[in-house]
Amino acid sequence: MSTQKLQIKWCGEKQFEATSAAGHKVKMDGPPSGGGMDAGTRPMEMVLMGLAGCSAFDVVTILNKKRIEMTALDVHVEAFRVDKIPAVFESIHLTFVIRSPNATEKALNHACSLSVDKYCSVAAMLKAGGVKIHFSVEHINT
Repeated sequence: MSTQKLQIKWCGEKQFEATSAAGHKVKMDGPPSGGGMDAGTRPMEMVLMGLAGCSAFDVVTILNKKRIEMTALDVHVEAFRVDKIPAVFESIHLTFVIRSPNATEKALNHACSLSVDKYCSVAAMLKAGGVKIHFSVEHINT
């Protein structure tokens, strides 16, 4: 088992600064309607960023191993939260937009499926909490 550590520092109002063990910093804040100043990423957005980043990392790794050339990869995320407290995610849809001159639809779908269904730790954690995660792939042949 490995351990990960980070620190959260309150910066006043509803603002916080997260610092990773490697020293990387991220500012968090809430919306004005919740007492924040909208000066940083919301914590639940960070969860979605973690999911998209983890999955994108996997997809790049898988496609590199398959020797599939990629010129761009974007992941668009649409998430739905329940209308009660805590307002957890109910479902998330990831759209992988991949630019590749030599990929097939089958290879791209397989790489994304391996990530979302097998390798992505963030997806596994969210699914264990009951979140439904779906994905689609848009291939741009360039």
